[in-house]
Amino acid sequence: MIHTIRDIVITGSSAITAAGIGVAAVQELIRTGSDAFTDIPAEVLGTEGYRWGKATGFKVSDFMPPMKARKMDRCSQFAVAATGLALKDAGLDMKSLAPERVGIALGSGFCGISNSAEFLTGYFRDGIDGLLPMLFPNTVPNAPASNASIEHGFKGPNVSLIQRFCSAETAFLAACRFIEEGRADVMLTGGTDELLPTIVKGLASVGQLKRLGAPYGEGCGIVVLESAGHALRRGAVARASVECIRSVGMLVHGHEQEGFDLLANRVDGCLLASLSGCAADVPGLMEAVTGMTVIDVGCAVGRSLALGGTALAALVASLPAGERGILVSASPQGPYYSVDVRGGAPV
Repeated sequence: MIHTIRDIVITGSSAITAAGIGVAAVQELIRTGSDAFTDIPAEVLGTEGYRWGKATGFKVSDFMPPMKARKMDRCSQFAVAATGLALKDAGLDMKSLAPERVGIALGSGFCGISNSAEFLTGYFRDGIDGLLPMLFPNTVPNAPASNASIEHGFKGPNVSLIQRFCSAETAFLAACRFIEEGRADVMLTGGTDELLPTIVKGLASVGQLKRLGAPYGEGCGIVVLESAGHALRRGAVARASVECIRSVGMLVHGHEQEGFDLLANRVDGCLLASLSGCAADVPGLMEAVTGMTVIDVGCAVGRSLALGGTALAALVASLPAGERGILVSASPQGPYYSVDVRGGAPV
């Protein structure tokens, strides 16, 4: 699929990662070639030598009262906090906006699994009497997006997408379409994931946890999309304009190069390539971005199924005005995505 985008701009962004709060913290790790990983405690897996990208610098009390935080899973806390930061970065005041024209589309891999695990544990242990009604709202996949909408007063489109390592990119496509269809003027989009001992144990049990390479991480990355007209009317500065979204469901054996060409080789004069998902592990895809400066956010803060929001935010923050950049994302056996952006307002 090739979906050409017109008159949609990115006016703000935010990130909560193992690097800390903000996109600049991620950029600094990439610039220095360092990372924010820590050791997974030996008692979690019964062995040593594994690392993860835990967002230990995130203090939910900096963003909401304790009583409110207790009603949300960690994934929702990330989403609520990062959404507020992105609104501030874009200079958006919800009091001056029509709430039904503002929406959110989030990608996530596991959503709020911590509350789901606690909710189901009570049932398996004590039956119906063990179910805690207070936990149930956070067991649904749309909890992070819904909590962000409730907290910040959005009444426009609200969706959550789960599409393997391309979850955030799928959400980004949906957000663009809501604006194109006239259903919203502003869409916040990206991805959020939490990383818990329960998840790590599950990944280890299916052979998805490795000592070498970029480990798994957690956090939330958000970008603010606006119709170019809306941004112009309120005097907003466009950090980048969205030009095209490409996707391939799977690479057909013997025709892989056609997929790589579709995703990246047709992007002429591209300065930067930001990687998400397992793109760095796909040789043909990496060859397609040869000659571009590569930003690999996963090697700095950890990979997640919804890393695309953070990878896109880092790309936009690093892209000079007028220059082109591309976000490239891949899941094992598909799907594959690329998003073309140009620094500054539409030409």
